[in-house]
Amino acid sequence: MIAAQIFVSVAGVALVIWTITSAIKTVVLPRATSSVLTRGAFITIRRMFDAIASPKRPFHFRDRVLAMYAPVGLLALPAVWVGLVIGGFTAIFWGTGIRPLSEAFTISGSSLLTLGFDRPGGSARAALAFIEAGIGLGLVSLMISYLPTIYGAFSRREALVGMLEVRAGLPPSPTELLTRYARIGWLDRIHDDLFSRWEEWFIDVEESHTSQPSLVFFRSPHPERSWITAAGCVLDAAAITASTVDRPHDSRADVMLRTGWFALRRISDFFGFPYDPDPSPDAPISVTRREFDLLCVELRAADIPLKTDLDQAWRDYCGWRVNYDTVLVTLCSLVVAPPGKWSSDRVIGPRAKPTIIRRRQQ
Repeated sequence: MIAAQIFVSVAGVALVIWTITSAIKTVVLPRATSSVLTRGAFITIRRMFDAIASPKRPFHFRDRVLAMYAPVGLLALPAVWVGLVIGGFTAIFWGTGIRPLSEAFTISGSSLLTLGFDRPGGSARAALAFIEAGIGLGLVSLMISYLPTIYGAFSRREALVGMLEVRAGLPPSPTELLTRYARIGWLDRIHDDLFSRWEEWFIDVEESHTSQPSLVFFRSPHPERSWITAAGCVLDAAAITASTVDRPHDSRADVMLRTGWFALRRISDFFGFPYDPDPSPDAPISVTRREFDLLCVELRAADIPLKTDLDQAWRDYCGWRVNYDTVLVTLCSLVVAPPGKWSSDRVIGPRAKPTIIRRRQQ
């Protein structure tokens, strides 16, 4: 019997430590670290949402349902943590001799939630109750600081996504973006007005969406907007500007492109999605030459000067696009993004599974 009590107590301590470690990784640790508990909770909740928002449903219905996924997942995490800590201390109190099991559970719940209607006898057990109460207060404090951080990062992300609607239409299109800049005479200002700002945006998104991956699934306030289709639109606009538009070369487009695909790759690394880290410039991409030629026709119609050698322009565009093509389409599939030119419209087949595997070594 003593051996069983020791085993149950040790198991309870391990469960509490595991839960606290998961909470620290999820909320406090400022890096892309996977927590099995957090991952399991989000995957379980996602499967329930996927059962309701099946691909057979209209997109607007799926969007309304999936808009609740990340908030529900975030609010479910504290409940999971509290439940596991109560279970762990129930085992600890039972192992210290409190009988029956229901009494150990009552004391554990009263201690964690600081209700105080039941308390154990003895100084050692009282110390355990104080420790559990401190853990409960700590979990509450973590969540109080966690949610404002999440919504602060969400607001920063959506500010530029909303701004892009004015410049690129809805859904965003690189063709529409370049055409509107040409129409208002801002084509020579696109690097300063757009690309420099989006370079900073990608840096912020990489940090926030890997340290707080639930942000990946937060949907924009407007159902036809999405952070990932906006990212694809800006990356394509920069790639087209660098490869096809006959303007003096500006390295700010190049830097923004590299910053963008590095950000999308880091997010893909967290979710374990495969991609070629060093693709060949002539590797296949999801955009066809015919689509590229039609884009050139539209740009010419808007009086945007194009380079004379469109064959070389196509090769140059492919050389840029190949660096972010796979991760862009995969992330569009993961978040069930709304329609977007050359991004979410490339998704074929079932949605990518939101699982996390062992991360690629950098």
